[in-house]
Amino acid sequence: MWDWNYALEILPELLIALRMTVIATLLGFLSAVIGGLLLALAIRSRWVWLRLTAKGFNGFIRNTPLLVQVFFIYYSLPMMTGISLPAFYAGILGLGLHYSTYLSEVYRSGIEAVPRGQWEAATALNYTKLDTWRSVILPQAIPPIIPVLGNYLIVMFKETPILSAITLVELLLTAKNIVSESFRVFEPYTLVGLLFLAISYPSSLLVRRLEKRMNLQRGK
Repeated sequence: MWDWNYALEILPELLIALRMTVIATLLGFLSAVIGGLLLALAIRSRWVWLRLTAKGFNGFIRNTPLLVQVFFIYYSLPMMTGISLPAFYAGILGLGLHYSTYLSEVYRSGIEAVPRGQWEAATALNYTKLDTWRSVILPQAIPPIIPVLGNYLIVMFKETPILSAITLVELLLTAKNIVSESFRVFEPYTLVGLLFLAISYPSSLLVRRLEKRMNLQRGK
C-alpha cells in the first residue's frame, strides 16, 4: 500500500537528486551542442583526413551503447591514460560525446537547407570562410533545428539514469539507496517516474508548441 507519510519523507532527498540530474543533463547537452557543431563542420571539411575521422567517430559512437561508452570513460580510460575523472564529469563527457554524433546530423540537415544562393552571395561579397559561416550560414541553419535540439535535450534527460551505473548519485541511484535502507520499492520508484514525467512531459509540449510556431513563421 502507498504510504503518504513515507513518500513525503523521502521526497526532499529525491528532489536534491533531481537537481543533480538536471545539471548533468544541461551540461551534457551543452557539450553535445558544441561537439555536434564541430563534427558537422569537420564532416564538411575540404580535408579528406578530417572528414574521414569525423565520419568514423560518428559511426563508432552511434553503433555502440551509451552505457558501454560511459563505462569506458569512467573505468577504462584511467587505466590507459592515468587520467581519472569523477563520475559527474565522466557522465557529462559520455552524454556529450554520444549525443554530439546525433546532433551533428541535425546540424547537417540545417546547413544543407540553406539555399545555395546564400553561399554564392557570401562569396560575391568577398566574405572569408569564417565570416560566411558566422554571419550567413549558421544564423539561417540553426533556428529551424531548435525544436529538434529540444527533443534531444528531453531524450538526454531521460537517459541520465544510465549514469547511476558509474556511481553518479542522480535520481535513480538515490531511489536505489533509499530502497536498500527501507526495503520499500513502491514509493521511491513511483516518485522517480513522476518526477521524470513532471519535467519531460511539459518540456515536450513546449518543444511541440515552438515547432508549430516556427512552422507557421516559415509558412508566411
